[in-house]
Amino acid sequence: MLIKVEAIVREEMFEEVKDALNQIEVNGITVSQVMGCGAQRGYNEVVRGSKVDIVLQPKIKFEIVVSSEEWEKKVIKAIQTAAFTGDVGDGKIFSYEIRSAMKIRTKETGYDALQSQLD
Repeated sequence: MLIKVEAIVREEMFEEVKDALNQIEVNGITVSQVMGCGAQRGYNEVVRGSKVDIVLQPKIKFEIVVSSEEWEKKVIKAIQTAAFTGDVGDGKIFSYEIRSAMKIRTKETGYDALQSQLD
């Protein structure tokens, strides 16, 4: 079974989360800069003398595919620990099963598609 873990965290927690994933030896990570809002619903700011409602917050999205529930738990724990501030807006972590995966270069599928081979 393959499992995808997605985490959306504060921008300023990028290095902490990346380091936490490296410490547990996660091999494949995809990172994107995203915008979104949750419970905090943004904030008001004055830009060039005008009040502006900033609804979407900049966030970082981590995507990790793992090969077992054991790895899923390790990844989630590492992210939650590293990204935690205790304040509204810390983010969310989602996980779900992947139906299939294929490595484009070799056409390997499933678990084999996750393996790193540098040949």
